[in-house]
Amino acid sequence: MTIQSIQDTAKEKMEKTKNVLREDLMAIRAGRANPQLLDRITVDYYGTPTPVKNLANVSAPEPRVLQINPWDVKMVKEISRAIQSSDLGLTPSNDGKVIRLMLPELTEERRKELTKLVHKTSEASKVAVRAIRRDAVDQVKKLKKNGEITEDDQKDAEQSIQKLTDAAIKDIDTINAEKEKEIMDVR
Repeated sequence: MTIQSIQDTAKEKMEKTKNVLREDLMAIRAGRANPQLLDRITVDYYGTPTPVKNLANVSAPEPRVLQINPWDVKMVKEISRAIQSSDLGLTPSNDGKVIRLMLPELTEERRKELTKLVHKTSEASKVAVRAIRRDAVDQVKKLKKNGEITEDDQKDAEQSIQKLTDAAIKDIDTINAEKEKEIMDVR
C-alpha cells in the first residue's frame, strides 16, 4: 500500500459521503414539487420492488404539484398505495391514468424542523468524513511504523489528507447551506 493509494481511497470515500448526503437531502421536501422526492419510493412490480421513476414519468407541471404518468396503467393503484404508505405524508389523487400529488405549503415551524433535520444529516456526513480521515492517517502511521516511509513523508501525507478533509467538510457546509436556503425560501 502506498501513500497515494491511501489518499485516493480517502478522497473516493469522501466523495461518496457527499453524494449520499445530496441524495438524503433530495428526499427532504422543501415545499416545492421535485420529482426526486419520489426516488426512494419503491413499488411491487410483479413481485419485484421497483423505484417509481422506473415505472412512470414523474414531472412537476406546477410549483406545488407532482404528476406521475405510469407507463403501465395497471400500476396506478400500486404506485398510489406505495406513496400513501411512505413517510412523505402526501395523499395521491388519480383519475385512473395519472397520479397527482399536491404538496401543501410548509409552515414556518415545519421549515425550522426541516432545517434542523438537514443540519443533523450534514453533521453525520462530517463525522463520516472525519472517520475516513482518521482511518487514512492510521494507515499512514502504520507505513511509518513498518519503516516503509520516512517521517517527512508521513507529515506530508497527513497534511494532504487534512486538506482533503477540509475541502470535503467545506463542500458539505455548502450543500447544507443551499438546502437550508431552499427550505426557508417562501414563495
